[in-house]
Amino acid sequence: MRRAAFLVASILVSALFLWLALRDVPLAEVGESIRQAQIGWVIVSIASVALAVWVRAIRWRGLLGYKIPLPRAFWILTITFLLNQLPLRAGEVARSLLATRSGVPLVTAATSIVVERLLDTLMVVVMLAFALSRLPTALPAATQTATLFGVAAILAFALLIFFARVPTVPHRILDWLETRLAFIRRLPLRAILVNLLEGLRPLTDARALLHAVVWTVVSWVVSLGTFYVLEIALGVPEGDRLLMMVMAVTLASFSIAIPVSVAAIGPFEGAVRLAGEAVAMAPVLATSLGFLFHGVTIIAYAILGTLGLLTLGVSLSDVMSASKAEAPPVQTRGQ
Repeated sequence: MRRAAFLVASILVSALFLWLALRDVPLAEVGESIRQAQIGWVIVSIASVALAVWVRAIRWRGLLGYKIPLPRAFWILTITFLLNQLPLRAGEVARSLLATRSGVPLVTAATSIVVERLLDTLMVVVMLAFALSRLPTALPAATQTATLFGVAAILAFALLIFFARVPTVPHRILDWLETRLAFIRRLPLRAILVNLLEGLRPLTDARALLHAVVWTVVSWVVSLGTFYVLEIALGVPEGDRLLMMVMAVTLASFSIAIPVSVAAIGPFEGAVRLAGEAVAMAPVLATSLGFLFHGVTIIAYAILGTLGLLTLGVSLSDVMSASKAEAPPVQTRGQ
């Protein structure tokens, strides 16, 4: 019953956001714009999605201590992204379970995902702050605020790394707070702190941190390139491409984090249209980009995920049934 209610809610949320994305935009014009896209560049964008997954596999393998071969890490990630298109989003749980079949401890697999999410969130926040500071209609105060927000995100991440290296410091801070605020003792902050520090522990090694940061940057550059290629395919003027690319990719990444939707359909398109409005792009063109970008990623994940299931010799039903036995360690924010 709960699963049925969740599915109905997901459909309703997707329908609502689709309506918002398409408001005042003739659907026929959006379809015509997409039909006129240059097919060669669309094919390149699908290949770019595959490249982004491969780069993320390189990063994930490093966070696992190189315990599994790179091709296997890649195929596990393809299954992850495929399952994350479903309303229940069991992809990250499936990733942890599939990693254990390769001899990776479940805790190691789960904490690697936590680190990935922190790095991705940091990257998205910094890119969004940069894009907001470059908007042609942005007020000086908004530009300064966006810049400070990006700097604050970097400093906060550095502080988390410091806490992971010296865990006694955050524990003492929590002890101090608990002695002065009685209600804090009733919250599960201690367990949350322990889990967070455990997740950050791999990044206390300078080499592992450098590996993770470098490949995080590379993965997002590839994802930005995917959107840029689609802008070329739809004939977006060159002067509008770069800022729209950063705004659209970052806002779309936030939209994926909405847990109640069908493959993020609706929130994703709405996010890209919002980016278009921010950079003064024509609504039809921005909406077309949203549908095309999302369609390319879904098609790529479907193809790659199916190949991943065949390559690893597992069935979708087996992975789903195994995932239901575990609670998801994190939600996905990504491409």
